[in-house]
Amino acid sequence: MESTPGLVLPAYSLYYDCPVKLVETPEGGMRAWRLSIDHGGWSAANDLIDEILFAVGGEISMVPPGEFVQEVEKFRACYLSGNGPVFALYATVAAITATEEKRTLTDRERALVRGIRRKTFVMFEEQLRQQGDPGADPTVGQADS
Repeated sequence: MESTPGLVLPAYSLYYDCPVKLVETPEGGMRAWRLSIDHGGWSAANDLIDEILFAVGGEISMVPPGEFVQEVEKFRACYLSGNGPVFALYATVAAITATEEKRTLTDRERALVRGIRRKTFVMFEEQLRQQGDPGADPTVGQADS
């Protein structure tokens, strides 16, 4: 991996509103994983590394882990559909956030949405890991506060 001063891996970004994470490889290199709109898992995106690292403003931004988890789950809830506990929780969040059209969410409602999204992130990532997705990492959601 070429030295990038100040970069701590894993690093999380939004690339044109799509979540992308940069992680260290066992050999000490760097790999990028982009969230798939098709299945909600992770697709290799090493071709984006330089653009993400050297972008100045615009449509690419680095985000902290907690915000990354929230953005991943917003993305999944928007583009995926299905059955099971994760999708039931996505529906719960949709019902709560639909209130925003009429009024601002309360602090308690915002905290509830963040907590549900942390939970769905971990659940989805654990399922991906069981299915062999090499980009899955449920620990990001578990560490989010």
